[in-house]
Amino acid sequence: MEFRTPVQIARASFSIPPCARFLFVGSCFADNMGRRFLEEKFRAETNPFGVMYNPASILHTIERLDEPFPYVVITLGTNHVYRLKETGEIVDNCQKRPQKLFNEEELSVSECRNYLVKTIELLVERCPSVHVILTVSPIRYAKYGFHGSQLSKATLLLAANEVAKEFADYVVYFPAYEILNDELRDYRFYAADMIHPSEKAVEFIWQRFGETFFGEDTWQFMEEWRPIKEALGHRPFNSASKEYQEFLAKTHEKVRLLAEKYPGFAI
Repeated sequence: MEFRTPVQIARASFSIPPCARFLFVGSCFADNMGRRFLEEKFRAETNPFGVMYNPASILHTIERLDEPFPYVVITLGTNHVYRLKETGEIVDNCQKRPQKLFNEEELSVSECRNYLVKTIELLVERCPSVHVILTVSPIRYAKYGFHGSQLSKATLLLAANEVAKEFADYVVYFPAYEILNDELRDYRFYAADMIHPSEKAVEFIWQRFGETFFGEDTWQFMEEWRPIKEALGHRPFNSASKEYQEFLAKTHEKVRLLAEKYPGFAI
């Protein structure tokens, strides 16, 4: 008997190699995934200018970066934006300034799509072989009310779908939102606030991501890296002992051999 409703995800047309260079930009779920990638020694940069929740702010991050990335994961959090009354500009962070200085607005599907199109065009201009993985954060926004949160997510899902179709050579949609809300629809997969995904949920989504995008060489690398990672995390009772020093030397030799086998790997 099956006690889940698994989300069916087609295998991607490309495979991500070990230690690939990534940019993660978007909501705090992008931070969660970016940290997981760093643990597995991908060269990942996450939200270099802070967490960006909406498509306009995500575009602002890409505009400020001038370096190419072969793999980019964009995680959309909300269609709500804050516009500074004085200038009319959308701000990425209110910087704890009084709320009366801003107007809160909701971007339409068309507006979200247009910001995403500009983002994709910039990424392609800098790296013509870029692969963009578009996701919608599964984290709900209780402050909007749960109906309002669903409307916000629906807007993002519709915009993401349009962009994935329009830029099919560059963009693929990954259903992180659907995995948590449809496949893992149980409160044991949520943190104590019953809103954010638990560590187990993030790990499960990471696993599904790998099944979709990782090649055999990437899985092989992670198998070889796992015991080294555990060894490096070992905390001895006596770090000055001869036994520990020998253990450390052997571990560092394994690191050296792994670096020779996999270009881009570094501690």
